[in-house]
Amino acid sequence: MPRSRPPSVRPRPRPPLRKAAAALAGLALLAAGCSNGGSGEGAPDRTGTTSSPSPSPGESRSPGSSAAPAEGSAEITGTVAKNLDSPWGLAPLPDGDLLVSSRDEGTISLVDPESGKATELGSVPGVEPGGEGGLLGIAVPPDFAENRYIYAYFTSASDNRVVRMLYDADKEEGNRLGAPSTVLRGIPKGMVHNGGRIAFGPDRMLYVGTGDSGDRSLAQDRESLGGKILRMTPEGEPPGRGNPEADSVVYSWGHRNVQGLAWDAEKRLWASEFGQNTWDELNLIRPGGNYGWPEVEGEAGEEGFIDPVAQWKPAEASPSGIAVAKGSVWMASLRGERLWRVPLDGAKKVAQPQAFLEGEYGRLRTVVSDGGDGLWLVTSETDSRGTPAEDDDRILKLEVS
Repeated sequence: MPRSRPPSVRPRPRPPLRKAAAALAGLALLAAGCSNGGSGEGAPDRTGTTSSPSPSPGESRSPGSSAAPAEGSAEITGTVAKNLDSPWGLAPLPDGDLLVSSRDEGTISLVDPESGKATELGSVPGVEPGGEGGLLGIAVPPDFAENRYIYAYFTSASDNRVVRMLYDADKEEGNRLGAPSTVLRGIPKGMVHNGGRIAFGPDRMLYVGTGDSGDRSLAQDRESLGGKILRMTPEGEPPGRGNPEADSVVYSWGHRNVQGLAWDAEKRLWASEFGQNTWDELNLIRPGGNYGWPEVEGEAGEEGFIDPVAQWKPAEASPSGIAVAKGSVWMASLRGERLWRVPLDGAKKVAQPQAFLEGEYGRLRTVVSDGGDGLWLVTSETDSRGTPAEDDDRILKLEVS
């Protein structure tokens, strides 16, 4: 996973580290549209035709037990790892070590957060990188200590799929992953909009964020796994209870490209979503909810669709991973090159989102809570769309409030 940087790559200047760079989420600037699949993960421009807005009523808001303050803070306390190649997913192990996936190399590595040493566990067979596809999200189940499974979402020759592999720490470096066992297959793939985030919820179910793979019609097709949030047992089966249909893993639909999943203290599911050319979104997810794509992008207030809780112009966001810490949702942004904080009171925003680290570390892919007052943050400058600086890509440690 660590790589030798080619001599032609020059460091990109970074502004001095600053503790807080507050910015308001934009309210109304409509850019030119985008053809089907024309904008990807923070693409530099979005051109084509805009879908006409049409639906979205507001989500009912339930009060939370406590509200986050309107202003917060985020401070880098250290670099956990550096010189990583196309890192995408990050998953903490119970002993404190970190698993990190490489999208383009198709490998999973173990990172010691104290020393920064990265040890390759092995390659995941069947990964076919291309465009935004490759080895994407990874997750460990709540009972990892007993079963030693690592779950991974990746792009194969025919689809996107979720697999699980046994992790054997006693084997030699590079050979510590067992053969993958398929949990779910048949998620549509494309050069763009492959989704890829996976996470275990408080209910011990596996949740999967997918994209429309460049075919926007799939998001409203209830028979397709594309443009959805999926909920399933650890074996990949419909849970039987809690999903809109007992025999389906589809949990919500009308999504363009979901790459962030996280739960708050009240066990509510939040998800980040790439918009097309007008609005990126942070959504509060409910089972059976229709989030509008491609009929609507951002807030519309029309019956039949659920409005986002927060929205951003794509140049300020293009969101990927999210985490919940200190009563706020924290959102990593690719094109926006910043970390957004959305302070919450239950299911509502307390104030306008606040931005940190703007332009300091480039594209930001993944953010994960450490279970306390901190976050791990993964940069994404070596994903072919960035301008790598010295030591990119990195895992950073943050203290937040």
